[in-house]
Amino acid sequence: MNYTRIYDISMPITLDMPVYKGKPEKKPSIIVESDYSTGNFYESRISMNLHTGTHLDRTLHMVKDGNTIENLSLDRVITPCKVLDLTTAIECISKSNLMKKDIQEGDFLLLKTRNSFEDILEENFIYLDKSGAEYLASKKIKGVGIDALGIERSQPNHETHLQLMKEDIQILEGLRLQDIEEGEYFLFAAPINIAGAEAAPVRAVLLQ
Repeated sequence: MNYTRIYDISMPITLDMPVYKGKPEKKPSIIVESDYSTGNFYESRISMNLHTGTHLDRTLHMVKDGNTIENLSLDRVITPCKVLDLTTAIECISKSNLMKKDIQEGDFLLLKTRNSFEDILEENFIYLDKSGAEYLASKKIKGVGIDALGIERSQPNHETHLQLMKEDIQILEGLRLQDIEEGEYFLFAAPINIAGAEAAPVRAVLLQ
């Protein structure tokens, strides 16, 4: 299969990047430990929450004794996918929004919303509500990604996460989809292999 375009749909990791609800403790820290003023090599260190920027959740994030990064089968995140244009959604993505789209069993869906265009990522971002998560679970999709820092926003009992996780639907958060049109692509979203971790950073790429 030949691909003519490569799209980077990841958030760059920077000191002033948007983080979930603007929480200072979620901002990354990047420290230069050695540079050319002190020696003949350059080395730096990063410290950040594993849910910062573009990342993949595993079920341990919300479920005691849930699965972790090293147990992920990579064919779950290196796969054909569909980008769905949901930029007309006002507050959240619900079942009524999704019913208008062509969604088939085994799809990996990327939800493109106003989040990719407006400065709302830290506060009133568009999210997937419980009805939307239930609908996707009933469709038996493979995974879902969203251009928000969380797939849900202050929902009681983490309903969206749990609806998806109980069906082993992969959750990819922190995408940037501004320049991506609705359609079919090939997704490469392998996370860093951090054994025992409930999440890990991803360099997400679409091939067209």
